[in-house]
Amino acid sequence: MFKVIRTIRRKAVCTCCNHFSQPPMPGLPIERSIAHPSLLADILVSKFADHQPLYRQSAIAARDGVKLDPASMGRWVGQCEALCEPLTEALRIYTMASFKLHADDTPIPVLAPGNRKTRTGRLWVYVRDDTRSGSTEPAAVWFAYSPDRKGIHPQTHLAGFKGILQADAYGGFNELYAGGKIREAACWDHARRYIYDVHVRTPTDATRHVLELIGELYGIEADIRGKPAVERLHVRQQRSVAVLAAIKAWMADKIATLSTKSELAKAIRYSLNQWDALVLYCEDGRVEISNALAENALRCVSLGRKNFLFAGSDSGGERAAAMYGLIGTCKLNDINPRAYLEYVLTHIADHKINRIDELLPWNVANKLTTQPTPPPTV
Repeated sequence: MFKVIRTIRRKAVCTCCNHFSQPPMPGLPIERSIAHPSLLADILVSKFADHQPLYRQSAIAARDGVKLDPASMGRWVGQCEALCEPLTEALRIYTMASFKLHADDTPIPVLAPGNRKTRTGRLWVYVRDDTRSGSTEPAAVWFAYSPDRKGIHPQTHLAGFKGILQADAYGGFNELYAGGKIREAACWDHARRYIYDVHVRTPTDATRHVLELIGELYGIEADIRGKPAVERLHVRQQRSVAVLAAIKAWMADKIATLSTKSELAKAIRYSLNQWDALVLYCEDGRVEISNALAENALRCVSLGRKNFLFAGSDSGGERAAAMYGLIGTCKLNDINPRAYLEYVLTHIADHKINRIDELLPWNVANKLTTQPTPPPTV
């Protein structure tokens, strides 16, 4: 359902001097456009949160008698991203100003210029979220786009970061660890998955045993989720360290009996090669056992790929990264992304650039309407 706002600006004419006055047009995020902030917010959320391509949104609007040209909608998306660029940068700065980050990446097909074929770009995600260790600081997620998966991209993204990086074993991160200012925390989800895949194909008592031990680690984490970091560290030292020692002993004994080319040997070698990073979470209560926070943040991209054939260009990938970050941060803080984007698009053009942090999601949450979402306005 759509609502049309018609603005009538009556002229006042002076009969003595023939001077006339007229109220100015109401401000809109995009000049000389029919798009109200509510419509723009609806388009952005439908595309990047609900995974509805623009042509499909156009067809939905047509059923209500509203003509929305997909090409115009595409331009609006680009203009909104440009308008929100200072806000996206503020989100990046906040996300990186953390002791611990979760990082991951995923492919995204991008239309190559000229030949109408697609190539593979990447979306990188960086998550700041310490709520599982009792922190009350707002969680945030920042996305970045790159045309390939070269290590220079995460190295550039994390150039100013110092602390612990929780990620997979991607070689592009190794340069970051070499300097010592960033420590690597590995993901037990990955280590378990390699052994589990072998167990599914050829189950044995040995693989079942080690999977049960890994399950004990996750059970301990479930018991202490949301507890203060000091308490989490104490429990891990008391309970998890002994289980980790048993897992490492099993792996060392088992790999000595296996062919180097066997799948189980490869799975065990992955864990042993990553061992220091896998057990780092038992040295700091703020670190997690897995990189699930980053993987969860990337689900929006995975779902979107099923509905979008490709991003139209590198700039389209950059627009997607910006919107995924703002909408993903809203979700992490239980904020309605549509209400948030409508508020931002209503106020950002007149907002002082040196106070852009005031428009970050958690800073405007109390200003957003809690009423049912109104119909988009054109």
